Parts: sequence; structure tokens; C-alpha cells
Amino acid sequence: MNTLADIPHRNQALLHYLGSIIRDRVFIAMVLMLVLLAAVDLPRLPLSIWFTLQALWEMLPFFAIATGIAAFAKATSADTLVAKAFGGHPLRATVLAALVGAVSPFCSCGVIPLIAAMLGAGVPLAPVMAFWIASPIMDPEMFVLTAAGIGFGFALAKTVAAAMMGLFAGLSIMAIQRYGGLESPLRAEVTSGCGSSCAAGEAERVLWKFWREPARIEIFRRESVSIGAFLGKWLTLAFFLESLMLAYVSTIWIAGYVGADNPFAIPLAAVVGAPSYLNGYAAIPLVSGLIEIGMTPGAAMAFVTAGAVSSFPAAIAVWALVKRPVFMLYLALGFAGAMASGWIYQLTGGAI
Repeated sequence: MNTLADIPHRNQALLHYLGSIIRDRVFIAMVLMLVLLAAVDLPRLPLSIWFTLQALWEMLPFFAIATGIAAFAKATSADTLVAKAFGGHPLRATVLAALVGAVSPFCSCGVIPLIAAMLGAGVPLAPVMAFWIASPIMDPEMFVLTAAGIGFGFALAKTVAAAMMGLFAGLSIMAIQRYGGLESPLRAEVTSGCGSSCAAGEAERVLWKFWREPARIEIFRRESVSIGAFLGKWLTLAFFLESLMLAYVSTIWIAGYVGADNPFAIPLAAVVGAPSYLNGYAAIPLVSGLIEIGMTPGAAMAFVTAGAVSSFPAAIAVWALVKRPVFMLYLALGFAGAMASGWIYQLTGGAI
């Protein structure tokens, strides 16, 4: 039975929740864009809102699957198995790290504690870099959403590109270190490990039937809500941006700069994608729209892979953890790998 004492507490929790929404940068961006669109082109506003709602409804089944996969990995502690890919022989560890990174359920932010712990514990930089490059590019939920939003062929090609980019980065690090470079990659102020929270996570046993433990059911529920809110807000923003792009971006401009007639379309897409990339999930409908109005498949691949590697959360985390030469090499390897992925995908026909 609820008491009167519960009411102020619930009100405070509600106010805190509403405050977190109001302060959210995606919410702020959406409000500003709605106000701006209403001011400059009011007839377009209901059309863009309807386009966004319709796109979200069509994506809903895939959205539910993606959220469930990510929450399941957390509730079962299956995410802790990723670290086992980095043991043993450096070459084998690098190959495994690239493959695991391409399919791991980690975003560019979620992988940071694991990376910090491994570097601090002395894990070689080559497999760590391979995983670090590959992981933000693709994960299970992004594969599902990419297949639904752009095409299964593009999602599969992006997964392969993630693994190949990670492998290229790891092998490049191994080659440099063979000649005595990149010793002690961590910054001096970074501690050896990621703290007690990370240690506790690593000690968790994997339990595939997580529903047998109430605590894990709660983790699944909490992660489902958290991941669902995260994906939902970014997809809402992305579909709204797509509606504006389809309405205002000139198809002639797209065809001229990143279309088939421009021999520099792929490098240009990588250059534009790297600093302007918002979020892997937000890029899905945006890239789909760009392809519809003339972007080549290779340029689209270069855009999404370059942007995933150099997204602001990932880049900031790398800068905070490693020394400047490692950081610059991280960006260079990611950019080179993105362009190579775009060219290869273009040459293979770009079956989207």
C-alpha cells in the first residue's frame, strides 16, 4: 500500500527524469529543429513529423530485436567473454580481436572500460587496437537495423569491413612495434585498470538462462529501457533529419560530389563523414536517404566506417587513454581503412 511519504519521493524521481530529458542534447536538437522548421517553412513541419513517425513504426520490429540482443548480452554477462579473445600469441590474438570486435555488442563508449583495463594490465596494443577499430563500426543490433534500413548486403559488407579494418590496424601496430615503436601506449595519468566496477563485471559468471536469477532479470529490464531510450532518441532524430535532407538537399549536389561521376567521391565521403558523424544508428536512415538521391555505394561505405571510427565519444576516449602518437595513428588507420573499404565495396558492385 502506498503511503503519503511515497508521493514526494516519486515526484522527485519524476522531476529528475524529466530534467534529464530536457538536458539531453538529442532532445534539445529536436526542439531547436522543430522551432526552426516552423519558423522558416511551417507547411513542411507536419510532413516531416509524419515521415518520422511512419519510419519509426516500420522500424519497430527490428528495433525490438536489436534492443533485446543488447540487453541479453548484458544480463547474461556474455559481454565479459570478449576479453578472452586477447590472450595467447599476438598474431592470433589480433585476428581474433578483429573478428570479435566486428560482432561484439559494444558501442564506442561501452568498450572504453574494457580497453582501459586491458591496456593497463599489459595486453599488447595490436589486438587492443584491432578490437578498438572494429567494435564501433558494427554490432549485432546495428547489423539488424542496418539490414532493415539500408539492405542486408550493405550490413554484411559493413561487418566484413569492420573486421578487415580492425585486422589492418592491428597488423600495422605489430609491424611498427617490431621496430621498437609505440612502447608504453597509455598516458602516465591513466591507472592500470578500469576501477572496481570493471573488476566486478569481469568476475561475473556467464549465465545464459538469466531469468533464473531476479538480479539478472532486473539487469535485463534496466538495460532494455536504457538501450531502447538511447536507440529511440537517436533514430527519431535521424529520421527527422532524413526528412529534411530529402526535402532540401539537392540531388545534383549529391551526384556531383559523392556520385558515380566524381572520382574522388569515396575520399570526400570519408573526409566529410569523419568529423560530422553523429551516431552509428543515426547514420542508417541518413545514408539510406543519401543513396536514394545519388550517393555511390562505395562512398556510403566510406562515410559510415570513417564516421564510426572517429565519432566524438570514441575519439575523446582514445585521446584520454593513450599518448598522442597512438591517437594520431588510430585516426590515420581508421581513415585509411574506411577509404579502402569504400573502394573495395565499390569494385565488388556494392550490392545493396
